[in-house]
Amino acid sequence: MSRIDILVDRDGTLTRAAVLTDGRLTDLHIDRADKPSLLGHVFLGRVERIVSGIDAAFVELGGGVSGFLVAADVRHPSDADNPDGRPRQKTGRIGALLRTGQPVLVQVKADATASKGPSLTMDVTLPGRFLIHAPFGRGVAVSKRLGAGPERAELGLRVQRLATGSGWIVRAGAAAAGDDRLAAESEALHLLWRGIRDAAESATAPSPLHAGPSAPVRALIEQGAAPASILVDDESMARRLAGWCADHAPDLLPLIERHKAPPHLFDLRDLDSAIADLLDTRVELPRGGSLVIEPTEALTVVDVNAGERGNPLDVNLDAAAEIARQLRLRNVGGIVVVDFVNMRSRGDAERVLAALHEAVDGDPVQTQVYGMSKLGLVELTRARRGSPLAALLSP
Repeated sequence: MSRIDILVDRDGTLTRAAVLTDGRLTDLHIDRADKPSLLGHVFLGRVERIVSGIDAAFVELGGGVSGFLVAADVRHPSDADNPDGRPRQKTGRIGALLRTGQPVLVQVKADATASKGPSLTMDVTLPGRFLIHAPFGRGVAVSKRLGAGPERAELGLRVQRLATGSGWIVRAGAAAAGDDRLAAESEALHLLWRGIRDAAESATAPSPLHAGPSAPVRALIEQGAAPASILVDDESMARRLAGWCADHAPDLLPLIERHKAPPHLFDLRDLDSAIADLLDTRVELPRGGSLVIEPTEALTVVDVNAGERGNPLDVNLDAAAEIARQLRLRNVGGIVVVDFVNMRSRGDAERVLAALHEAVDGDPVQTQVYGMSKLGLVELTRARRGSPLAALLSP
């Protein structure tokens, strides 16, 4: 089993949480105080403007910020009758679903970009380490990563028996969690939702109701299983993280350790250098060859180079694993096109595609891999969430 370590530090305006798997950086979560993320925040918004031409509405969130809500993301509690645990979207054009001035409970599902404001949904979800609470849903939906065997169905029934309220999505990490942890997490998430709902009933739109998880909490949530260690170099940050663990993950409390002695926490594993490398367009591969990663306004292009002596299949297999890692660390979203090194046989191409599917399977952000074209091009889509790493680290 791999060893997971989480290192949390504060560097100027940045709060950084690095996840190391067997000593190698595999995930990086960053909050920037001067450019705060709204991802996961819940608001009682006010419909500012209906735009029938694009079947969407602009929703005022407060503080001069407006979000973008498309008709497909309009929800209502009365629509929560699907047996798979997800609320059914309301049907019809946006003008028939919402009216100007109407208060709406919304959650930010993607941060603002240079061209548009934050993307919103009325399908509120509250993530935990093992469960995601979808309070407008019914029943239990189990992650596809757990396969299709009887164990998957059994886990769904177990959560249905233990969970408080309705509307649950079972994450892959729940398979290794005991009944007490599942029950405690469901209770904590259900109480969180009740607090948001009660606040919405007494609030005047637009008003913030709930802040999304911080970078250190996101690191803990997305790992699921307990890490081997949690090192924090800031006293106030350690206290806040301990407070969150006390309510949501008491088994992690003994793992939080305050790092006081020099060297600087991230210097212990040379993480500043590793993060700086993520801003480079070129990534070296272990058996020769390299990647060149070029973001554009419309998509991200990844070119796989074999080098002078690289075997095409070996280079492409190495590239598949490294591409998945780089997309996560750089927080790339949208369309990604990969130009693999040309291969001699269809069997080799299928092996590379399978390796890419396997590599992105562990990504907590929804990632879809499409087939390989005759030119050796592979298209991926990765859901947009927070800002790309380059944007977070730019002046």
